[in-house]
Amino acid sequence: MDPSFTYSQMYLLQALGVAFSLALIGFVVEAIRRNRLNERYAILWLAAGSVLLTLSIFRPLLHWVALCLGVSYPPSLLFLVSFLFLLVIVLHYSLVLSAQRDAIRRLAQAVAFLERALDETDGARRRE
Repeated sequence: MDPSFTYSQMYLLQALGVAFSLALIGFVVEAIRRNRLNERYAILWLAAGSVLLTLSIFRPLLHWVALCLGVSYPPSLLFLVSFLFLLVIVLHYSLVLSAQRDAIRRLAQAVAFLERALDETDGARRRE
């Protein structure tokens, strides 16, 4: 295989990693600025973008981490890190969704109790 082809692939992959990371960070910051994304949820996305940007820019760090983890092709480590961050984000959203579901159920029960109390109060007034 031609070594220049391999180097050009590496630089292309590095450039794509940097561009994707910057686009992700920019999108998240813009979504926060426009109040479309809560800061609480943006932290995970900003962390993911920052880690990917760091690994994309500093190739020796990427190679060192890949060597420590036993990854033979260091750029594939970027995909592994991306996948792991997505798993963490999905888990986080599942926890938030479960908590919101429980809160909605409690609110629905409270509304039902209040409606029943209001109906009983109205019924008592009509009887008088």
